[in-house]
Amino acid sequence: MGGGKAPGEIGAGRYLAVMGVTFALGLAAAWAWVVAMPLAFLDPEYPYWLAKQRMLAACDLGSVLVLGDSRAAVDVIPARLGASAANLAVGGGEAIEADAALSRALACPDPPRRVVISFDPWHFVHADLFWERTARFGFLSLAELRALRATGERLGDASFAAPRNPDGLAGPLRDLAYAARFPPLYGASLAKGGVVLRLASNRRALAAGLAARGQYYFGTGAGSDAVALDGAMTGFVPLPVLDAYFGTILARLAARGIPADFVAMPVNEETARSMSPAMLAGFAAYLRGWEARYPGFRVVGPLLTAWPDRYFGDGFGHLNPQGAALFSDWFAGCLAARMAGGEACAPPQPGAVLAAKGG
Repeated sequence: MGGGKAPGEIGAGRYLAVMGVTFALGLAAAWAWVVAMPLAFLDPEYPYWLAKQRMLAACDLGSVLVLGDSRAAVDVIPARLGASAANLAVGGGEAIEADAALSRALACPDPPRRVVISFDPWHFVHADLFWERTARFGFLSLAELRALRATGERLGDASFAAPRNPDGLAGPLRDLAYAARFPPLYGASLAKGGVVLRLASNRRALAAGLAARGQYYFGTGAGSDAVALDGAMTGFVPLPVLDAYFGTILARLAARGIPADFVAMPVNEETARSMSPAMLAGFAAYLRGWEARYPGFRVVGPLLTAWPDRYFGDGFGHLNPQGAALFSDWFAGCLAARMAGGEACAPPQPGAVLAAKGG
């Protein structure tokens, strides 16, 4: 008798081969779609991050660069500053994202001549949505992801080692998977976005983000008295990784002789009433320490000024369009004074801004 396979075994082998090829082709098609068409399915904030990446890639930055978190992304309107500017602050942004943007900006033939930095206290002491947003949006390269992991390991800070919801990946493999946009990491977005249903709206958002020089809104309500995250903080102890990256930002700027202004965005009345004196004192002392170390770095204006609730659009401390316009008008005067060699700026009070404008 011959040693050939039985017909059933041949059929099973062919079935498995067909299944394997089908799976491979399906994965390849999904991978190609995820890499080529993220605008088609990623969430509505992605196009604003992409706008900033395109501005960086084109070195279309102007003379003033804004780095920071979502409050800075909303509150600083480049068109109202009286100087060519780009707002590269991002939602949930921390010193990690700011350093990545700055390193690319400094590689441009005509880099910015002044940098504005703004983070609320929360974004120094907590890991926000790094893996869920920054990594999934492709904002950092593989080399930058690996550098972040190495920094955390060196400092003994695992805050950014893994996403909050386990993804089943080991550390170095996770870096590679996110950098390569491995399709399973985007399954939820593909399902929620209907694979292609967000394409039109995301393209409009991308155009709007580019036209606004990187500025974009979160809540646009007619007021909010909700207590933002600042109000729940009892102290101020920066995460070692974020402290290290903030220091790297200031060192990069000092090495190039580029001045940097730190400006704290206003908070609503209820948040101001809830903020811990210990947190405020710790935040102020932390920034003063960096001022002492880097003469080109200055805190301008007071920290976390209280503004009327009517100027806020949501419960996270984002100004609404009216509030953002008022803040940007104040900061335009502050920026002009700083660029002329001034040391201080008056407190950003909306009433004073309106009076100066004849409002």
